[in-house]
Amino acid sequence: MTKNLIEALELIRRGAAEILLEHELKERLASGKPLRVKLGMDPTAPDLHLGHTVVLTKLRQFQDLGHHIMFLIGDFTGMIGDPTGKDITRKPLSAEDVAQNAKTYEKQVLKILDPKKTEILFNSSWMNTKSPAFMIQLAAKSSVARMLERDDFSKRYKSGQTIAIHEFMYPLLQGWDSVEMRADVELGGNDQKFNLLMGRELQKGEGQIPQVVIMMPLLEGTDGVKKMSKSLGNYIGIDESPNEMFGKLMSISDELMWRYFDLLSLRPTVELQQFKQEVANGANPRDYKIKLAEEIITRYHSAAAAQKAHTDFVQRFQKGVLLDDIEEVILKAQDKTFPIANLLKDAGLVDTTSDALRMIKQGAVKIDGEKVIDQHLKIVVPSTAIYQVGKLRVAKIKVV
Repeated sequence: MTKNLIEALELIRRGAAEILLEHELKERLASGKPLRVKLGMDPTAPDLHLGHTVVLTKLRQFQDLGHHIMFLIGDFTGMIGDPTGKDITRKPLSAEDVAQNAKTYEKQVLKILDPKKTEILFNSSWMNTKSPAFMIQLAAKSSVARMLERDDFSKRYKSGQTIAIHEFMYPLLQGWDSVEMRADVELGGNDQKFNLLMGRELQKGEGQIPQVVIMMPLLEGTDGVKKMSKSLGNYIGIDESPNEMFGKLMSISDELMWRYFDLLSLRPTVELQQFKQEVANGANPRDYKIKLAEEIITRYHSAAAAQKAHTDFVQRFQKGVLLDDIEEVILKAQDKTFPIANLLKDAGLVDTTSDALRMIKQGAVKIDGEKVIDQHLKIVVPSTAIYQVGKLRVAKIKVV
């Protein structure tokens, strides 16, 4: 494989839960022909959160690699409701609800995708033209036994929960979208496996080359445990204010931060690897959490909004300190990192490095309002932050 192909595969693999079938993907990439990459979403709610954007981020990566991106708004299937992961039949949405939600989806996804290079489709454009005879023929392409292989249907059947007939149609309709769109690749969550593979089957039946399926994991919410969900209150909405987004992103654990980077960041993989190495060498994870927050807020709002959210976050966590009166100290680093004890001494916040280490041990040192617990912490250069030792010694330190 050429270097470009290897790099493309590495980017596509990043964060993916499963690729079916990877050798087919390699063959299609090696052909040099732009692939037709499909992602469908039903407009079942008016707003998207970062969990929804995991697959959109992967779609953007395909777009950056030069492939043809097709974002499908399931305005027809949205009136049925995807039964995936549900233990009861979804309440059908009205055509008016679906249409209104579809408008917000289109606006929101184009904050991630390049509007000039994105084909937006609605599956009502072909499904509304189909006859009852077509629906019967489509239903004949699968069996009840096959549908009951789905884990969610199987559980509901065994527990005596109702399964409506129209729910069996959903995977077939999603699969038929792939036929209509002649998709080479379809993206989806790893809970969508049954539906995604149905697309392969129907394409084969229509004489098309079956699509490659790429499944992305479900993103954990800010609690780091359960999948991101509005109902659980652990979500970060992409239309939330910059300050809300910044605060929520800064609240996630250091471990979860890397998962968010892998699944949500458009930074090159080599840069993320460099970040991880710097933290392993003693850099403060907080600095990288700020980079993550600023990247995401810039995408959904603006760079200026991201910078202001950072400043406001610092102010909120410096209660009782008048930031306008804080002395600014500029330090010149001799290396790419600056040990925290030396930084505090050189800035005049402590008399000696021993004092700095003692204050850290006592929990009396904060950076942007966050307590420092690692005496061996190294600040990555360049960096600007508010440093506080005890209640009275505060300085805005810029390390260059």
